[in-house]
Amino acid sequence: MTPENSPARPRRRATSPGGAGAARQAPAFRAAGSSAPQQPLVTRHEPHRPETAGEPGTGRRRRRGGRGRGNGAGAEQAVEQTTEQAAAPAVEEAPVPAPRAQQPVVQPRTVVPAQAPGASSAHPTAPTALPTDTTFAALGVPAPLVETLTASGITAPFPIQVATLPDTLAGKDVLGRGRTGSGKTLAFSLPLVARLAGSTSKRQPRKPRSLILVPTRELANQVAAVVTPLATAVGMKTTVVFGGVGQNPQVQALAGGVDVLIACPGRLEDLIGQGHCDLSAVEITILDEADHMADLGFLPGVKRLMDRTPKVGQRLLFSATLDNGVDVLVKRYLDNPRTHSVDPAVAPVSTMTHHVFRVDALDKSQVVKELASGLDRVVLFTRTKHQAKKLAKQLTAGGVPAVDLHGNLSQNARERNLEAFTSGTTRVLCATDIAARGIHVDDVAIVVHVDPPAEHKAYLHRSGRTARAGAGGTVVTIATPDQAGEVRLLARQAGITPEVSAIKPGAREIVALTGPAAPYVEPAPVVEQPQGGGGGGRRRGAGGGSGNAGGGRSGAPARTGGTRSAGPARTRAELAARAGQPAARPRRAGR
Repeated sequence: MTPENSPARPRRRATSPGGAGAARQAPAFRAAGSSAPQQPLVTRHEPHRPETAGEPGTGRRRRRGGRGRGNGAGAEQAVEQTTEQAAAPAVEEAPVPAPRAQQPVVQPRTVVPAQAPGASSAHPTAPTALPTDTTFAALGVPAPLVETLTASGITAPFPIQVATLPDTLAGKDVLGRGRTGSGKTLAFSLPLVARLAGSTSKRQPRKPRSLILVPTRELANQVAAVVTPLATAVGMKTTVVFGGVGQNPQVQALAGGVDVLIACPGRLEDLIGQGHCDLSAVEITILDEADHMADLGFLPGVKRLMDRTPKVGQRLLFSATLDNGVDVLVKRYLDNPRTHSVDPAVAPVSTMTHHVFRVDALDKSQVVKELASGLDRVVLFTRTKHQAKKLAKQLTAGGVPAVDLHGNLSQNARERNLEAFTSGTTRVLCATDIAARGIHVDDVAIVVHVDPPAEHKAYLHRSGRTARAGAGGTVVTIATPDQAGEVRLLARQAGITPEVSAIKPGAREIVALTGPAAPYVEPAPVVEQPQGGGGGGRRRGAGGGSGNAGGGRSGAPARTGGTRSAGPARTRAELAARAGQPAARPRRAGR
């Protein structure tokens, strides 16, 4: 190697994928004070590329001799369309206690304002720091709704609400992004109710005046808990529509006329197909967690439902992330939307601490039990429904009461288990990713990834069950030796730097997180269900055979478990045997 060539190799290694590190995963929206460029909220979703020395602010790699690694002409053109945005100074805000429905996250942040109507995406409006010390009344929220919020202990808006309320109350289409727990639900609930209250339209049977589409039953109930008090304050009616429960109550509610319909796409399409619902009178349509609906494969159904709503209505889209085809919905259904974001695409909460516990496979179950044995609320996430159910049973049998939450449970069972966890009857919830969005429970101290999630967005949504409303929280990922590389990649993609420790059962690191152990709770005795004389007796009778003259009739007395004396069937078999007609009776009994 010549001296002239030696400086080139470090630069080449610095721009290779293996050396890019966190720079390769740079978020689209950065925290205040960052000097790196920011991308527009929605235009393209090409992966961000690291900067190259000598090309500051370009966000793309220098090509050498026309042989850039993986940089085709199309990718180069796409990168050239991205633009820089200067970071604005953060706005400090004192923590404000708020009830569960508000779900704020209080911390220094930069609020990116809306892009001006008609402005080119190549020249977005320069970001500014929006005031966070304003009031709901100053933002234009009607007095009855302000009074309802005050009665609930909610007195100050949070950044996503400050950013979006002026546009949503004015009837404009809005595209908003804020991380889990940032107050998105209240951000769209207030303008929804306020604009419907000011409308001259009336309720009609089977024709809701507004529609909120959500991906899961849990999120539908969570949104209803926020919207219903506001709607009741101005004399409006709401209802919730989702699968897994009987449809008759939902049909009756729609027949009586509703102002706000909160629905999951599948059940709503079923009701429309049966003629129980008509979306032709919808004035405002809201898509909540649209990216999650895309993950679940609901986008075709969402498009069909959106096509049934009037084109002149107001449309709002709120989500923690905007990808997975969500931009298709934006381009197709939102008219010149004002875009707002208060968080980067990868947004770990600053009040949240992250740990990775490296454990041996044989020690994993005991470490998990010790993490769940403290006095605070704990959420344990697993990848499969079977594992969540099994883990809850094991913990309960070991003196740590736990409930499970997953897709195999009926709606009543889900609500019962979630209520037990929310009320404090049970401090441990074992859940699949079904609980990673839309469920807010106060004062969750620890989130444990018993099984690491499949991708970094799921990690952030799972972790978002703690450190809500400005509180602190701890996230622990359990990693066995074969999962070490997977967890490292996950942390890098999520933009976090966890504290990694090799852990054995009883380690002081566990005690430091959980505090003193809760008292042992004697598990309730398992009540054996009485075995009816049904299937088991028939199988035994049929399989065992007997020397009865009735042949196949030998199963008849076993049908009642052998506890009843002579029934009509047995009496007829005995009479047939005594009469010397054993062949006729078995044929009738066999049928």
